[in-house]
Amino acid sequence: MEDFKTVARFSERMQAEIVAAMLRDNGIPAGVFGADSSYPSMGYASPIEVKVNAQDYEAAMEIINSPAE
Repeated sequence: MEDFKTVARFSERMQAEIVAAMLRDNGIPAGVFGADSSYPSMGYASPIEVKVNAQDYEAAMEIINSPAE
């Protein structure tokens, strides 16, 4: 079984999907885990996490933390 590591947390699913797509575009398999609430303004939403395979963690963090071009 593959170990996953969280590389980012968001309150909105679209933000998580954008980061996951950016990672996939750079050759790192990434998935979005968690669900947002129907009432995000009420503060009940659980965090939505972007996760990668443990061996891809360092490369993923480098991509996420690099300045946008």
